[in-house]
Amino acid sequence: MMKQFFSKHFLADKDIQLLIGKQLRLGVITSSLVVLIGGIIYLSRHGHELPSYKEFTGVREGLNNLPGIWQGVLDNKGMNIIQLGVVLLIATPIIRIAFSVVAFLIEKDYLYVVITLIVLGVIMFSMLGGLAG
Repeated sequence: MMKQFFSKHFLADKDIQLLIGKQLRLGVITSSLVVLIGGIIYLSRHGHELPSYKEFTGVREGLNNLPGIWQGVLDNKGMNIIQLGVVLLIATPIIRIAFSVVAFLIEKDYLYVVITLIVLGVIMFSMLGGLAG
């Protein structure tokens, strides 16, 4: 079955493009819904508060890393849910690049597999620390 899946006749180029298009739409819709839910939760709890512009507070702890975001989501914190939606939105085109690698493998277009893997590697390197660490 797996050999049949990776055959050129099983998935045509148009089918792969449709699959990638659906993945992009699903990613954007999902992230939008997550941000909307987080915004509703945040505003219901903090909508009445007045902001203090006298001092800069920066990023709240737990919003700048995935474990902190996930812990806040489990604690039902609106700002963390919004941040999860933003992470999902950022992940959507990266997943599309990964799908493209599979599509190029199916088409046996190895030059584009290498180029796409380089692009994916550069993105992952820059996201996971890069030179700034």
